[in-house]
Amino acid sequence: MSVILSTKAGTLETLQGRLESAQILPLVYFTREDWLSQRKSCLQKVSDKFGKAKVIVRSSFQDEDQESSSKAGKYLSLLDVGPQQASEAIDRVFSESNRDNGQDQVLIQPMLERVSRSGVAFSHDPNTCAPYRVINWSEGSDTTHVTGGRGGRIWQTAAESKTKAPPEIQTVLTVVEELQNLFENIPLDIEFAFANNSKGSEEIWLLQVRPLITNRTCESVKEQSQRLGMIHQKISRGMGEHPFLLGKRTAYGVMPDWNPAEIIGIRPKPLALSLYRELITDSIWAYQRHNYGYRNLRSVPLMQDFFGLPYIDVRVSFNSFIPADLNEPLASRLVDYYVESLLAEPNLHDKVEFAIVFSCYTLDLTERLQNLDHYGFSKSDQENIAISLRELTNRIVNPKNGLWLRDVVRLDSLNDRHRQIISSDADLLEKIYWLLEDTKRYGTLPFAGLARAGFLSVQMLQSLVSTDILSRKDYDAFLSSINSVGTKLAYDREHQSRTAFLSHYGHLRPGTYDILSPRYDEAPDLYFDWSSKSDSAVMTEPFSITLPQMRKIGRALESHGLNMEPVELFDFMQAGIEQRELAKFQFTRNLSDALVLISDYGSELGFSKDDLAYCDISIFKELHISAIDPYETLAKN
Repeated sequence: MSVILSTKAGTLETLQGRLESAQILPLVYFTREDWLSQRKSCLQKVSDKFGKAKVIVRSSFQDEDQESSSKAGKYLSLLDVGPQQASEAIDRVFSESNRDNGQDQVLIQPMLERVSRSGVAFSHDPNTCAPYRVINWSEGSDTTHVTGGRGGRIWQTAAESKTKAPPEIQTVLTVVEELQNLFENIPLDIEFAFANNSKGSEEIWLLQVRPLITNRTCESVKEQSQRLGMIHQKISRGMGEHPFLLGKRTAYGVMPDWNPAEIIGIRPKPLALSLYRELITDSIWAYQRHNYGYRNLRSVPLMQDFFGLPYIDVRVSFNSFIPADLNEPLASRLVDYYVESLLAEPNLHDKVEFAIVFSCYTLDLTERLQNLDHYGFSKSDQENIAISLRELTNRIVNPKNGLWLRDVVRLDSLNDRHRQIISSDADLLEKIYWLLEDTKRYGTLPFAGLARAGFLSVQMLQSLVSTDILSRKDYDAFLSSINSVGTKLAYDREHQSRTAFLSHYGHLRPGTYDILSPRYDEAPDLYFDWSSKSDSAVMTEPFSITLPQMRKIGRALESHGLNMEPVELFDFMQAGIEQRELAKFQFTRNLSDALVLISDYGSELGFSKDDLAYCDISIFKELHISAIDPYETLAKN
């Protein structure tokens, strides 16, 4: 027979004698109505039950611990109340209740002595309502440390996980499972404490249990177990050796290489996730790297999807940074070194290209490669890596026919074709299809190349500092002199009219791939205060260095076999950083306009933007090329 949740006091009383995994302190409770009409009798109950022991006086009101609201921590709890203070303490607690509700209660229990550990446990994740057991606890006698929001340790596990909890909280899990059975698996919020008894043994006490308030539909334990099982199988497959990938194993992260956590978020809607895959991580990313001289990873997806959570396969990423001409045994060992380095320092997951991977030749590469001495790489290995990276870098940065220059030209085609598509008489599906196709071919593909040039530029600039040719002040001054899209946007915001500004920048939206993120021109007042102007946004002065520095750079470039002059190097570094931002600005116009047209198309069929955020972008290609029922197809998707 299941137990019904009621008030704080009523629930604890119901559980007394039924709960096997934890103890419940003796309790006395009574209503406001009883207190007002029978004060002496109520105080006598407290005296008879607890004698001269100190007690805790707590609220147990009707509007607490409801299915729709808990009001946890809202009302007064008074600790260490002696017999002489009991009447006043009860008055103080009742003073916070609804005076019109005579059924509000006060709960009185003895103070728990010799407390060694306390905290809260949730049967379900408070954020997602998935059946993860979450335990937050602290060591020591202060039972309010965790409930008062002052931190503590946290441990979490899936409902049917076989992983053992830390021994000091294993009993808490037993209590959670028993309460789940008693309350038929409704989400619960539980307070507990451990205390040493007179014999020195530790016992667990249940202090409170109430419904966990969540605005989500809770996933069942069975559904969670099935999903986690499928993710486990997928990861297990991914961890094995692969016929077309170097390296013995992999790892998954949300920030390495194309950083989905930053760009589309940890939990993107399906439309944003599928757009990012279509435009970047399924194939475009690999085409670009192969074009620039790295290993051929075409048709190998970079990003994995674990039930809507995007993760980067770092072995795939690390393979893609290997020069195509590097011999395979050495390349394979290098990939293993990269993976193990990241696992040893996972805090570097958003800095892999600067802190782990050797992706291009820089003036300090020889010194950085010496770190490989400790991992079994010979001087010959290091020299071979340097030679491959030097040749690859020279092909990219060549001032006359560098690979990045071709990507700049492609952006012109993107803009020309965008105007043709938007001004054409094609229907919405036709325009959506071609805007996205052009985004890949003339937008994200060259953007990926220019992003590579941008990374190379920053690494080369950093090497000028590490070799003492430039100072840190020079480094900062150079970056400040870059006329990026962001710098120009801030300047134009101050100097252009609202109409002119939105005409140029209106397609931008903070969530580039998110149809629910308004464009600047859709919600201009949300993003900008048009009533004020300031002089803070000013164009910076040009960067300059001394003649001796230029000579040192020239000698360094020559000695390292890099085929460019100092001025050409600075031109490249400036262009690499600026063009990356410009490319993003331009391809996002196509993408943003496509999202507008998707919204228009869906609206004609009766779908809101919220609805459309849950579809997959591939459905619009299917609708474009197939004679199928658009409403039924989109609704099902």
